[in-house]
Amino acid sequence: MLTAAQVRRACRRTPDAGNLNSVMMALDQYGPGVGLDRLHRQVPYLAQIMHESGEFKHDREVWGPTPAQQRYEGRADLGNTQPGDGYRFRGHGPIQCTGRYNHRDYTGWARKIDPSAPDFEAEPERINTDPWEGLSAIWYWDTRGLNAYADRGDNEMITRRINGGLNGYADRLECYTRLALVALGYAPDAVRAWQSDNRLTVDGVAGPATRASLHDALVRAGNSEPATPPLGRMPVLRRGAKGPDVATLQTLLNAAGASLKVDKDFGGQTHDAVIAFQRREHLTADGVVGRNTWATLGAA
Repeated sequence: MLTAAQVRRACRRTPDAGNLNSVMMALDQYGPGVGLDRLHRQVPYLAQIMHESGEFKHDREVWGPTPAQQRYEGRADLGNTQPGDGYRFRGHGPIQCTGRYNHRDYTGWARKIDPSAPDFEAEPERINTDPWEGLSAIWYWDTRGLNAYADRGDNEMITRRINGGLNGYADRLECYTRLALVALGYAPDAVRAWQSDNRLTVDGVAGPATRASLHDALVRAGNSEPATPPLGRMPVLRRGAKGPDVATLQTLLNAAGASLKVDKDFGGQTHDAVIAFQRREHLTADGVVGRNTWATLGAA
């Protein structure tokens, strides 16, 4: 599984921490249920979100209105049949859920997971609250069957299914390449190094052959089992926990700059050190050590 720290590294500008965390928390909790627990699927999924959200800067459509946005009004194919629907049902969430029909469909899908999910047709802005914000991108990916295209490395068809065309395709491919390289242990711009290591033409251009090589490597990496259990499998810890897992946490926090006594007791000082680390790494600063915090501690 990709971590928030890896996604931040792949970005070309500093992402909004709240927007990124919404996406990653939903991916962690709900992604496995729709097959998004495979590296070769996560990379194109997150690459498309990187592009659609301006690298996690935006979580709703920036409204001009542009000529294209003005045409949202009255579009029956989007379900926009009432005055003001074009603006009311503009894109919400990291992958831009647009139109009355899509807001209605997302409500039905979300309520299969949690019957108390909001009515997004009645309250479109509720998409931009957790966990619904990050989950909206999973809904879109799942209901469009995009895993099938990811399985064969078909970024063009993924783009067409999300965008309706190939707008911003070059940037989407660049986002894919940067995320794939980071996921495979390279710097996000290390195209030449990847090409050299994999006996490709070393030209620094991430063309079809290079992307195919990255895809194959992501598939292999997702199917391999590490020799030791990854930190992502560590239990969720919070204040009051005790035992050897807390000792591991304290040791990692100390390696990241804290000065804790390794006493296997998740007390106040450990809690404060966790929050300080989460803030420094732009994670959700709640003092709870879940998968993203464990993984980021491991990277640190």
